[in-house]
Amino acid sequence: MTRVFLISDTHSYIDERILHYAAKADQIWHAGDIGSIEVTDSLASIKPLRAVYGNIDDHNLRVQFPKELLFDCEGVSVLLTHIAGYPKKYNAFAQNLIQQHQPNLVICGHSHILKVLKDSHYGHLHMNPGAAGIHGFHQIRTALEFTIDNDSILDLKVIEFGARGAAGLK
Repeated sequence: MTRVFLISDTHSYIDERILHYAAKADQIWHAGDIGSIEVTDSLASIKPLRAVYGNIDDHNLRVQFPKELLFDCEGVSVLLTHIAGYPKKYNAFAQNLIQQHQPNLVICGHSHILKVLKDSHYGHLHMNPGAAGIHGFHQIRTALEFTIDNDSILDLKVIEFGARGAAGLK
């Protein structure tokens, strides 16, 4: 059984609330637009981290993290990338990876819109945790947590960190 904390679009921002939820997980997954190495260093100092770079990430992050990750967690095959689109609207890059690898779980960030959808065409679960940072158009900072056990995704919860403009408040 693996408890996952899924985050995206931190844009160089990390606070005690993010770190609190990260500490409760077995693994932390970051779906890109990290912003600064301090974010991933902070997360990786707490628990094992899997991360991909996003479109705002500089060369230093791009040499440390890949554009996409394909991996297995407890029998669930996972595709993690920053920009993918959504079911029925995947970009060509993501659609090619999905067709080639047939993952059970596709995770992306980029839109700052929290979504969890079943892809009826490919049969996988699609997740976007929204945005945990303070930059962007989103109103509420969000993340996801869930458990993977015996090839099942269980106990999915939305985490709300509060309003983007109130991020400095604790």
